[in-house]
Amino acid sequence: MTSLKTKSEKTRNRLLTAASRIFSEKGFQESTIAEICEQAETNIASVNYHFRDKETLYLESWRFAFNKELSLYPPNGGVRTDASAEQRLAGRIRSLINRVTDDNSYSFAIINKEMAQPTRLLSDIMEKEINPQRLQMIGLLKECLGQAASDQQIQYCHTSIMGQCFHLLRLKHMQNARHFRSPASDLGDSKAFAEHIVQFSLAGIQAIRSQTLN
Repeated sequence: MTSLKTKSEKTRNRLLTAASRIFSEKGFQESTIAEICEQAETNIASVNYHFRDKETLYLESWRFAFNKELSLYPPNGGVRTDASAEQRLAGRIRSLINRVTDDNSYSFAIINKEMAQPTRLLSDIMEKEINPQRLQMIGLLKECLGQAASDQQIQYCHTSIMGQCFHLLRLKHMQNARHFRSPASDLGDSKAFAEHIVQFSLAGIQAIRSQTLN
């Protein structure tokens, strides 16, 4: 009985791994159950058994990829909870860049495809999974900016940081698709790019904080 359960779990994980990779490359509409099953080395009946339909497989493969990436790159970036707000924010930025640039990370690539060809299928699941991460970063921004910062300033800072990280994701996809080649878009040194975003963002936050205190 245990061996059957283990075999079933392995099949499910193979399907989720294959689906997250294919959905990240082709998007929901262009991906097929047949191709996913071929890569997962299983049959369509196993998809029906574990997920019922393509839509559920899509949702669960995104969640699978997202949680796997969080386990590989913890959101806090390995920074201690008693570190300064600036250090903890830097840790979150580095973790985010690691997840964006890892070739085996698929959740952000799926989001990128979703933005280009919306299905609206991911709205609820993304809100449940991503919103806690967003709220934690906003909390850190409040600490860094100080009590005098307005909600608008906090939201703008959050949008600026996320925009820099997602721009890196877009450059990566453009390079992979061979649509764009330029020394300026070299993604070989993601660590240096992460440090730039950290320094740039913290300097901007400090400038805004100084303005609000005057």
